Amino acid sequence: MDKVYSYTKSRLLYNRALKVIPTGVYGHLGPSNGCAIPVDYFPIFSHKAKGAYFWDADGNKFVDYMCAYGPNILGYGDEDVDKAAIAQLKKGNCVTIVDECLVDFAELLTDTTGKDWAFFCKNGGDVTSLAVMTARAATGRKKIVMVKNGYHGVAPWTQKLGYAGVIEEDVSNNLCVHWNDVGEFENLIAKYPGEIAAFISTPYYHPTFEDNVLPAENYWKRIRELCTRHGIVLVIDDIRCGFRLDIKGSDVHYGVKADLITFCKAIANGYNVSALCGAESLKGAVSDVFYTGSYWLSAEPFAAGIACITKMKKENTVAKLRFIADKLHSGLKDVAKANNREIIITGEPVMWYMRHSNDENFFMHQAWVAECVRRGVFFTNHHNHFINAAVSDEDIAFTLDVADKAYKAIRDRF
Repeated sequence: MDKVYSYTKSRLLYNRALKVIPTGVYGHLGPSNGCAIPVDYFPIFSHKAKGAYFWDADGNKFVDYMCAYGPNILGYGDEDVDKAAIAQLKKGNCVTIVDECLVDFAELLTDTTGKDWAFFCKNGGDVTSLAVMTARAATGRKKIVMVKNGYHGVAPWTQKLGYAGVIEEDVSNNLCVHWNDVGEFENLIAKYPGEIAAFISTPYYHPTFEDNVLPAENYWKRIRELCTRHGIVLVIDDIRCGFRLDIKGSDVHYGVKADLITFCKAIANGYNVSALCGAESLKGAVSDVFYTGSYWLSAEPFAAGIACITKMKKENTVAKLRFIADKLHSGLKDVAKANNREIIITGEPVMWYMRHSNDENFFMHQAWVAECVRRGVFFTNHHNHFINAAVSDEDIAFTLDVADKAYKAIRDRF
């Protein structure tokens, strides 16, 4: 039996939302974002989540390979993490002075990553912006080198001139290089001597709408050498990858030592906390930056983060995620081949990007993804995907069966 989902309640909720919320659902989760095409094949509102699954407002169950766009690493509602968070919530959360577990969390994070200090915020964009401010405070310089098409949040400095609300002054000190092109970085150093405060990049290239690319041999070694030689702060944006490639951080995974590294998504299995970690040499600079928020020192997420990182270390979650991902990808490629298709998977296995060959306009890939979604396997069209530790062999078997049905559903169209 080939059952497909319908989303009656989601649509009714969305019509209500449009009246009181800009675009109904704003940001990357909105149906206008481009990762849900055609929109009618995707749910909009969830009702509950547990383990590897979420259920939408209509009661449809999905195996979730987006993992809340990354925060779910152990499985939704992990009992150990939730237990720690609830215990702290009962004890005290957002208090006039900070809870003692702040120190416990910072000690655990610095011990885990090998960095000298940790500064906690709420979102990934909080800490990428703090990293840039810290680099400028430490060096007295203005310019920031970024990788073209890299993503570091939604603060004005991270966006492009011409985007709504972004003015020239926001981005006038941004310099861009292509991924894996050390020569371009060298040329900028020569063009702007003594003016570059930081080089910021994700540990590997993972944009939307194109294949992900790993660092070339010696890429990070050469970038590190140039930063050290010219007094440039090396910032690794580990918001998406952090704790998925190496529990110590993705800079360790790729054999480089970052001056500053940002963490967020997987740090507390969905509880809202982020962290900037760094070298002793930058501790004074970050201390001088005035940077805080109304809920940044709430204790519940700290307790969740302690439980999450402790469990990942104990259970070697990084290796488990890689095992699950390899099994899933192998199966997807086999199913595609059996249907005379070729699925292309790039990036790191635990955080992969996929598309199909001979599909330059993405129409076939979008159709296949949409057919998977309305059969209970939640992919998106043009974003990288994530694995969480709760995915079982049965989930993978179900995914592969749905993938096969989806290929058959689009066969006559493509």
